Amino acid sequence: MVSEAHFERTIRSAVEFSGVGLHSGAPVSMRLVPAPAGSGIVFRRIDLDNFEIPATGRNVAKVSYATSLMRGSVLISTTEHLLSALIGTGIDNVIVEINNLEVPILDGSALPYVRAFESIGVKQQRRKREYMRILKEVEVRDGGKFIGVYPGRGYQIDYTIEFPAPIGHERFTGDLATGDYEKLIAPARTFGFKEDEAMLRDMGLIRGVSNESAIILTRKGVENGPLRFRDEFVRHKVLDLIGDLALAGRRIEGHVVAERAGHAMHTALVQRLLSDRSAWEFAHGYDEVPVPQRTSAVLHPATA
Repeated sequence: MVSEAHFERTIRSAVEFSGVGLHSGAPVSMRLVPAPAGSGIVFRRIDLDNFEIPATGRNVAKVSYATSLMRGSVLISTTEHLLSALIGTGIDNVIVEINNLEVPILDGSALPYVRAFESIGVKQQRRKREYMRILKEVEVRDGGKFIGVYPGRGYQIDYTIEFPAPIGHERFTGDLATGDYEKLIAPARTFGFKEDEAMLRDMGLIRGVSNESAIILTRKGVENGPLRFRDEFVRHKVLDLIGDLALAGRRIEGHVVAERAGHAMHTALVQRLLSDRSAWEFAHGYDEVPVPQRTSAVLHPATA
């Protein structure tokens, strides 16, 4: 018997969001509407004759400070927080109607999406959910940076970061299959260093940032605290990872390990997975429902 958790889901009704893009600073309105089983997550640029861009690895554009999708010459930028919220809450099929090139940053986390999904509810569909079950290791390395995925039960993540003070070294381990995404991952906000602001703005980035949409850091500490978690920085990297790996087109069954990675390495892993068909198989649910494990965070004293 297949558990109800292993059937695809969509949202029960439409829900709207509005704000500004983190990097473009442009005002944007976005409406999520239910989608049929098997359709996946599709962005629809309603300002460009309803041009559609499926959220899949083949449409990944160049990534650095955010994950963008492009089909033809049409762009959707900063998709990771929304995709993370959808995967984290088990929503498989949705159409994202958007009237500009960048998803709104909102409060810099996935929590506004999760709360909205709770308010409207989700609907189970008749189609069984397909998981990407990892069969062998797939790794990406870049100097001291690393990300890999390995066979394993559930959707385990082990992420380590290393940043200048006041962040330092942080590590977070957990299993998305335990259902703790809303509590442990969704509230974690994006962050940046005050000293990098001028450089990033000169690059055409972070034009929409504010104290309400990101954690602002100086060498002395957090400028606009308090933090939601003592290790909020690594938890946000886990949030980003879940959103970026959504571009594999299926929720992963396996164990992901990342060290000092970021959007570019996350999406490089997706590309490598999709190019090696022997590394995974489709599965209609985990071999066994994993026993809930206590999600742990390893925190080092460098964090304020």
